[in-house]
Amino acid sequence: MRRILTLFLLAGLWVEAPAQRLDPDDYIYPILQESRLCSANFGELRPGHFHAGVDIKTDGVEGKPLVAVADGYVSRLSVSAGGYGRAIYLTLRNGTTAVYGHLQRFRDDIEEHVRTERYARRSNGVSLWFEPGVWPVKQGDVIGYSGNSGSSGGPHLHFEIRDTPTQRLYNVVREGVIRPADNLPPRIRRVHYVEVDTVGGVAVRSTPESYAVVRDAGGGYRLTRSEAVGVGRKGYFIVEVSDRRNGVYNTFGVWRVTASLDGKPYFEYRMDGFTHYLSRCCDAVSCYALKIGSRNEVIRLAQLAGAPDLFYPVMEERGLVRTAAGGRHRLRIEVEDDSGNRSSLEFSIEGRGETFHAEANSAAVAVFPGRNSVVRAGSGAEIRIQQGSLYEPLFLHPERLDTPQGGPGIVVLSPAYRFLEATTPLRTPALVTIRTQVPRELQLRTVLAGRGRKGGLYHVGGSYSNGAVTAVTRTTGDLVVVADTLAPAIRPLFTEGANLAGAEALRFRVSDNFSGIAAWTLHIDGEWVPCDRFPMRGTLVYFFDTPASRRKHTIDLTVRDGCGNTARYTGTFVR
Repeated sequence: MRRILTLFLLAGLWVEAPAQRLDPDDYIYPILQESRLCSANFGELRPGHFHAGVDIKTDGVEGKPLVAVADGYVSRLSVSAGGYGRAIYLTLRNGTTAVYGHLQRFRDDIEEHVRTERYARRSNGVSLWFEPGVWPVKQGDVIGYSGNSGSSGGPHLHFEIRDTPTQRLYNVVREGVIRPADNLPPRIRRVHYVEVDTVGGVAVRSTPESYAVVRDAGGGYRLTRSEAVGVGRKGYFIVEVSDRRNGVYNTFGVWRVTASLDGKPYFEYRMDGFTHYLSRCCDAVSCYALKIGSRNEVIRLAQLAGAPDLFYPVMEERGLVRTAAGGRHRLRIEVEDDSGNRSSLEFSIEGRGETFHAEANSAAVAVFPGRNSVVRAGSGAEIRIQQGSLYEPLFLHPERLDTPQGGPGIVVLSPAYRFLEATTPLRTPALVTIRTQVPRELQLRTVLAGRGRKGGLYHVGGSYSNGAVTAVTRTTGDLVVVADTLAPAIRPLFTEGANLAGAEALRFRVSDNFSGIAAWTLHIDGEWVPCDRFPMRGTLVYFFDTPASRRKHTIDLTVRDGCGNTARYTGTFVR
């Protein structure tokens, strides 16, 4: 028992006090529209983070008026290429903060102030903070317009409510602030069972055994097999689930999952809220290795070391199910969405005679969440994993692999090295160092790359110095040293010398082969002007902010990728 619990040793270290309940009557709907449909809900499990708010549909268009949900003031404005893009933060009198993301633009006076600050700072992105008296708002005041900026895959509003003192995020649907039409129960897709053994304080798991699930005529769920599921002396279950809402085809995450054995509850996961500090712990709540290959929520009915107690109101023996050979039990799993709809699955389990036994591997390196670790792959490569970065104790098998092939413009400069499997998430970055000789002419463009499942290389980052490339990264799997020699591509979305008197903006298509667009600078008639990047659309856009003068203007645009390669475009237009 003592060694089994080592698997979950650190779970109680991260604790959050529960936030106060919201009063739905304090708030109005954040957007002026009739449909009120959502495309994503609070707390959805995504690789690397819980979804921090709700995504509200805008009927596939931009420009819907956004309103202050309660009295308060504008406390922050942000413009960035990624993340929430154009975002506005309202500190409200009731002790909460409302966040609106992916805006097309702010209301006119705020937009003008942001434009002035961008010019003054000569910065495409800004983050501006304000005291209470600068931008006061009343409930219902228009504060901006919905859009598709930042890391947005289509027009929508990302909306959050946070507790102002702690910045803890609220589940606004469970709190009754946002009330989508929803009488559709969650869907239970699949169940997996994993047996666990322990070697030297490290849990070793069997290959997951998977069982298909179907919905019966009464609306409940059952396994497609009628016989009991064979289980070992100790293990846990994993459930794949999804949810739907009325009027939309999107799939959603679930609010709560419970499990009971012979009528006795032993596990409950619940998504009521969290701070951004804990957002990455979604990779411990989910079964990450299965999640990255599934479109469903994949929830582990057990608590790893890196999964905070906050998410588990009920937890017996960390979710481990113990079954003696020949012993039979009845397992019930219930899933509930944030609108109160429920689905359940029941099936029998039976202890089998043979059980899973892990064997010690003398070549494996044991690493633990509560320790700093240095793991080497021969003399040429090492990874330094800091305390708290792992979600559970692990055995690592560091190795030097083959030298992969590079794509166009990519020079491969080392073999690949593997310290952790690609299915192993890290909560905080590790320090990776790979030693190799790099020609002088390539050194400034040399970084680490990862090798994807299909063999292609992708940018990780880092820099070369004194015979080695070092990167601070959460990327796991195969890592290799490469140099990127190809500059970005720039294509104007207008003809040379075009008359743009009737256009609202100057637009360019930009792309890069490997390391991505890192920086850009646009000059019109020799003067710096702000330029917005829309990474999901691959464009750079300068929105005209002066009246047309029917004269010829010069353009000078430079774009730099993540490895320092630079492209330049010069041209003219009439406006």
